[in-house]
Amino acid sequence: MTTTNLEIIVDGDGHIMEDIPAMAQFLPPKFRDHPSRNLNSSLFPPLDHLHAGHFVETPGRRDRKGAFVGPDGWEVFLTDVGIDATVLYPTTALSYGKIVSRDWAIATAQAYNDWLYDTYVKRDGRFHGVGLIPMQEPAEAVKELRRCVEDLGFVGAMLPSFGLPDHLGSKIYWPVYEEADRLGCAIAVHGGAHSGIGLDHMNVYAPIHALGHPAGQAIALAGMVFNGVFERFPNARFGFLEGGIGWFVMCLERFDRSHSTHMEYQLRDDDMLGPKVGDSVHEYIQRQIDNDRLFIGCEGEEPAIAFAVSQVGNKPFFFSTDFPHEVTTETCRHELQELLDNPQLTDEDKEAILHKNSRRFYRLGDA
Repeated sequence: MTTTNLEIIVDGDGHIMEDIPAMAQFLPPKFRDHPSRNLNSSLFPPLDHLHAGHFVETPGRRDRKGAFVGPDGWEVFLTDVGIDATVLYPTTALSYGKIVSRDWAIATAQAYNDWLYDTYVKRDGRFHGVGLIPMQEPAEAVKELRRCVEDLGFVGAMLPSFGLPDHLGSKIYWPVYEEADRLGCAIAVHGGAHSGIGLDHMNVYAPIHALGHPAGQAIALAGMVFNGVFERFPNARFGFLEGGIGWFVMCLERFDRSHSTHMEYQLRDDDMLGPKVGDSVHEYIQRQIDNDRLFIGCEGEEPAIAFAVSQVGNKPFFFSTDFPHEVTTETCRHELQELLDNPQLTDEDKEAILHKNSRRFYRLGDA
C-alpha cells in the first residue's frame, strides 16, 4: 500500500504586489535618474482598460481593505494556512508583454528580477521566484532566463498569454525554449491582460475574468502543441496557470476533432513537429504529460478536476492560491478542504495536486 502525505502543501501560483519605488532603484541609472518620468507610479503598462473600467472588489481586497501585501503579509499567510512553499508571480507586471520598447522591456525585466530576489527569495526559503524575461528581444530573453536560473536561483520564467506580437508557439521564441531546455527549467504561461479578445465592451467584469484567463491558456497551448514545442524542447517544462481546468478539457476534445477533420499538409515535413495527420491530439498531449513536459495550475474548487484526472491522470495538475488577489486565509483553507474532501479523487491524486506536481514542475526537491 502506498503511503501518502496530505499535510504538505506547495502553492504553485502566488502573487507579489510590486513596490514600484523600491523596484525602480534596480533600474540602470540612465532610466532610474532620468527626470522626465515618474518612476514611483508604474514601470509597466496597464493590464487593460477593463481592470480600470470596472468598479469591483475581490474577497482579498475587501478583507484587507486595500492594504498592500508585502513579504511580511506573505509569511503570515503561509504560516496561517500551513503552506510549505510558494512560487511567486507578478501583479502589475503581468502586463510586461505589452511593453513595446525593447530596451525598456530589458531594463524592467532585470529590475523586477533583482527586486524579487532581494525582497523575497533571499529572505525566506519558502519563497521561490519566477522571472520576467524580455520576450520582445528573444536573444536578450535567453540571457535573462540564464541569469534568473543560474545566478538568482529562480525556478524559471513567466510568459504572458496575451500581449506579445506572436503566439507562443512561434519560431521567434524558440531560442528561449532552447535555453529553457538546456537549463531544464520551468516556463509558465500566465494570463491577466484581457483586452483585444472580444471582451472590450463587456459591461460586467465577472465574465471578463471568467473567460479571459482560460482563453489565453487555450491559445497558448494550441500554439505550442501544433508547432511541436514540447517535443522539440523535451527537457523544458511548460505550465499553464490561472485558467482553471475546464479550458484544458475543452482543448482535449476540440483539438482532437478539428485535427481529424482539417488535415494540415506541409511542404517541409521535418520543420513542423507536433501531431501528424492521422494522430490523436489527445494521445499526443498525454505523452507530453507522461514525459513531465506539460502542467496545469488549478485551485481547490474545480468542478471538472476529477473528470480531468480521469482523462489524463493526476500528473499535470497542481494547486495554486492566487493570493493575495482573490483569496483570503479563510477562502484558501476552504478551497484546500474542498480538495481534500473530494470523494472522486484518491489520496494519491490529492497528494499529487497538493505538492508532488508542483515540485516536479518547478524542481523544488523530492516529488
